Amino acid sequence: MKKWKTILALALSAAMSLSLLAGCGGGAASGNVSGGGAAGSETGRVYWLNFKPELDETAQDLAKAYTDKTGVPVQVITAASGTYQQTLTAEMDKNAPPTLFVIGNTAGVADWGDYAMDLTGTAIANELNTDAYNLYDDAGKLVSIGYCYECYGIIVNPDLVQQAGHSMDEIKDFASLKAVVEDIHTNAATLGFDAFTSCDMDDSSSWRFTGHMANLEYFYEQKDDPWTECPATITGAYMDNFKNLYDLCINNSLTAPTDLATGGHDAAQEFKDGKAAFTVQGSWEYAGYAEAVPNATMIPYYCGVAGEEKAGLNCGTENCWAINANVSEADQKATMDFMVWLVSDPDASAKMVEQLGILPYKNAAESSNGFLADAAEYTANGCYVMPWVTNYQPNVDEYRRGLVAALNQYNADQSAGNWENVRTAFVDGWAVQYQNVNG
Repeated sequence: MKKWKTILALALSAAMSLSLLAGCGGGAASGNVSGGGAAGSETGRVYWLNFKPELDETAQDLAKAYTDKTGVPVQVITAASGTYQQTLTAEMDKNAPPTLFVIGNTAGVADWGDYAMDLTGTAIANELNTDAYNLYDDAGKLVSIGYCYECYGIIVNPDLVQQAGHSMDEIKDFASLKAVVEDIHTNAATLGFDAFTSCDMDDSSSWRFTGHMANLEYFYEQKDDPWTECPATITGAYMDNFKNLYDLCINNSLTAPTDLATGGHDAAQEFKDGKAAFTVQGSWEYAGYAEAVPNATMIPYYCGVAGEEKAGLNCGTENCWAINANVSEADQKATMDFMVWLVSDPDASAKMVEQLGILPYKNAAESSNGFLADAAEYTANGCYVMPWVTNYQPNVDEYRRGLVAALNQYNADQSAGNWENVRTAFVDGWAVQYQNVNG
């Protein structure tokens, strides 16, 4: 049985006082090489295949700073959103493959665990303040190690809610959220702002719904009997609840559902500009959002589930570092040293925290992320954490492409038949992709 560590409320509240990190996003593949040096040299080299497009600029700057400080060449290549597995496959076949890469879920452990060195007892493992975000294989090998954790939910501009004649205290469950959202949307022309930002389904945005929002269905489905590994099938028992929230978002938004497929709308900027009171996003956006909306806050994915007044935020990570077991010892050591520097150096870890939110490491800079503080407050008030069960999605890129196609069809025509296609993509698509991966 895999030792996948499920995120517990206790772990969250304990770790929140220490330090944390970030989420997903769009962007094209990019890369930079800092310094010279050949693969396999005495000093070793670092090639970080970065999973997070929103981290690219910071990662490139840190790579250069580390090379300037140590002389060790550091290359950062960032995969475009939704292409990480394809990029990783291609890069691993090269003569100088990544030395540092991401294995972020149990499916990834099955696919890439043999390529990962055992991190048990290593310098980076000894820097951790929790084991909650690490991934192990069946033999107990520490395959990958969490480098950040995050939260996501519904981000709210309380000032706009108040301008619309409501208060945050009103919103306690799906029914109350729906009442506020629909009232704002109905009066958008008079108010000068709408309820939700655009809910685009292009590659730069669709993950918010096929990854993040999908989590509510998976979480509630396994809540009473938590998954410890990817199941071969799911039931879709909470698809109606997913539909509740999804419909609320797309039908009370700045952009009509029929215009979501091609994308092109900047939901983050819409929220910052005060064009909408609500958006769906994660803690990694806090710095940018807080600058424009200082009192922005995050509330749970209310969806009509019984007892949801005690729901908290979705907290977890798919950001777990692995070191390539097949590169030279010099490259492995250089990569390990670089990782330790990223999470322990005051300046480096501060830049990581600023971008990602929080680092689960003893010597990392502390976080000032307000959305993560919201998560901790929900936990302190006795609300349950919603772990990232979405990390179990099998053959994740192909699975999500199927969800996007079905959701786009539904967005164009919200018929019962098209919603049934969404349900099929969720449930039957899961079984198909599980079979494709596991045979």
